[in-house]
Amino acid sequence: MALPEIIRQLLENGVHFGHLSKHWNPKMKKFIFGKKKNIYIIDLEKTAQKLEEAREFLKSVAQNGGKILFVSTKRQLREVIKELAVMCDMPYVCERWVGGFLTNFATIRERIKKYITLKEKREAGEFEKMPHKEVVRLNKELERMERMYSGTVSLEELPQCVYIVDPKREIACVREANKLSIPIVALIDTDADPEVIDYPIPGNDDAIKSVKFITQYLVKGILEGLEKLDRPTPKSEEKQDTHLSSEEGK
Repeated sequence: MALPEIIRQLLENGVHFGHLSKHWNPKMKKFIFGKKKNIYIIDLEKTAQKLEEAREFLKSVAQNGGKILFVSTKRQLREVIKELAVMCDMPYVCERWVGGFLTNFATIRERIKKYITLKEKREAGEFEKMPHKEVVRLNKELERMERMYSGTVSLEELPQCVYIVDPKREIACVREANKLSIPIVALIDTDADPEVIDYPIPGNDDAIKSVKFITQYLVKGILEGLEKLDRPTPKSEEKQDTHLSSEEGK
């Protein structure tokens, strides 16, 4: 019997490979199909089900104009996550999670504003008028801020949702989101706790191919939501509609 298309794609992209059996979280047992050569094999039917649930949720968030913060600081995944977040015009953190990013967002937002201001000054040539030592100091500060905040410039308020790759690694982000009741969608391997995640997607969270496939699938849902985004009708159009209605009534 032929495999369903989504299961075949998950299989081809290695989403079913979990961690070594000695590195596991018992709470992931319900998502495990079996074990091969001391490596857990993830149940792809359950992955497909959870993936679809997560996609529909993210689609609804996007459709309602919400921001989804992408978080993945693994070196090998940074470019993939950044590229896909940019594709759907969502903010991202791919270098280092700054403590208090969510729970102390007002302060973080002020730092982001400072980063934007410094960048604008440099681009406007204002650094050229400053003493050399000051320019060196500001350039170093800008480089540091670029790594931490460049992906979150568009985030003017707390995100409506967080998408995380490997919640065990990004536990600080998980704790902050949980504290603020911000929903979490996460690609979660056999070594993590699914109970702290609102929409867990069991799967390989280390391999680039696996992470890219899962994230692309979710991004397609986000893009579908953005296409149906409920935008307020411009006042000019409202006036025109009112005028047409009154004309028709004459």
